Amino acid sequence: MALVEVTIVPLGSESTSLSSYVADVHKVLEREKGLKHMLTPMGTIIEGDLDLIFSTIKQMHESVFENGAMRVSTSIKIDDRRDKVGSMKQKIESVESKLK
Repeated sequence: MALVEVTIVPLGSESTSLSSYVADVHKVLEREKGLKHMLTPMGTIIEGDLDLIFSTIKQMHESVFENGAMRVSTSIKIDDRRDKVGSMKQKIESVESKLK
């Protein structure tokens, strides 16, 4: 199972506000039942099968064009661990246990 952080940014939009683009991108993500996701202030974390994540990110990227952007920058960071099962929750709990 992979953890992926994605940030999708329309460039040259009419407004400095991006929340409507983010909401539309998340509507695409919510239609994909095979993935878990978490909205953060600077992007989105997605957990699941890497092939499914890639195809979903492509749809998310395209949705920004469909909503009027003429240029889109998408950044992807992948944490694909094969030695043990990891999750968003497990990673957070690991750090929190070390803070005690």
